[in-house]
Amino acid sequence: MMDWIEREAIYLWYYLDIQLRQIVPYWALGILLGSAVSVFGKRFIHVAVTGVGRGRWGWLGVVPASLLGIASPLCMYGTIPLAASFSEQGVRDDLLAAFMMSSVLLNPQLLLYSAALGRTALAVRFVSCFLCGCAAGWLVRAFFRDRPFFHFSGFHLRASRDTHPHPLVRYLLNVLRNIRATALWLAVGILLTALYQIHVPREWAAELFGGGGFGVLLAATLGVPLYMCGGGAIPLLIEWLASGMTLGSAAAFMLTGPATKITNLGALKTVLGIRRFLLYIGFVVVFSLITGMAVNAFGMMP
Repeated sequence: MMDWIEREAIYLWYYLDIQLRQIVPYWALGILLGSAVSVFGKRFIHVAVTGVGRGRWGWLGVVPASLLGIASPLCMYGTIPLAASFSEQGVRDDLLAAFMMSSVLLNPQLLLYSAALGRTALAVRFVSCFLCGCAAGWLVRAFFRDRPFFHFSGFHLRASRDTHPHPLVRYLLNVLRNIRATALWLAVGILLTALYQIHVPREWAAELFGGGGFGVLLAATLGVPLYMCGGGAIPLLIEWLASGMTLGSAAAFMLTGPATKITNLGALKTVLGIRRFLLYIGFVVVFSLITGMAVNAFGMMP
């Protein structure tokens, strides 16, 4: 019994050490960048989105709106009051849909985390999230041009927590809040991945998430209950990709996961109502499946 426990502890430490070396540098860089954008770039994002909303961009307006959503460091509960303030200033619902959709899926911090997956996977994640935001905006413009899509009543932009008069102190306090918000989930993800590496045969991922539409469908489906947060999911994705998961299946998982995270769904249901909320779920699932199968069809490798 003691031999088994000792052997198990050695294996666990070995795989934990590998995961820590792979993930922690990207996590640290992501926190530093995310806090920098949050403290020093939020005002620019606000002005830029308002400027796009007042401009004559037409159908192309969703392109910068989606990019600005990716640049936003806010969680969904921070994005919705911000979008409500944009709506009060006359920004159209299609632009808000693009901004909010891409903001749900990706932010500067998560973008750096995703670099641990490799350059190709990073590019696929960025492009798919950007296009998902654009598609959401175009669909809202096409089908809800003459009627409101969002209901922001009761939502108001909250006061910023970055209020210290000294810029460096504001930045460091934001970094600490960022660490508190993400470190636990990162540790859980690393621990689960290490246990997975010890006890689950590597062929399992290739059999379930290998080529074909079933692997993409399964990954998209599992993204709903298994996605913890960006930092917690990355270690698991690294192991799955190394074990034979296709990049298309990973792309589907990275779309449905953050888009259907329970905290995000609760906030979105409030501003969408039940019918538009169901449309949102259907859109996310269909877009993730199309994206995953397209990535696999192009033969892209992680």
